[in-house]
Amino acid sequence: MHAALLAAEETAEAAQVAPEVFGLVAFGALVVLLAVTYAFRSVGTRH
Repeated sequence: MHAALLAAEETAEAAQVAPEVFGLVAFGALVVLLAVTYAFRSVGTRH
């Protein structure tokens, strides 16, 4: 049991993401969502 806890702690420490990377990924996702929204801006007027 103790060895499993140590392995889990080591894995958790190695898997941490820097805040800057998280921010850039979130910003990129929001820009993609904005682009999708902008692409469909006039769909209602065409139908």
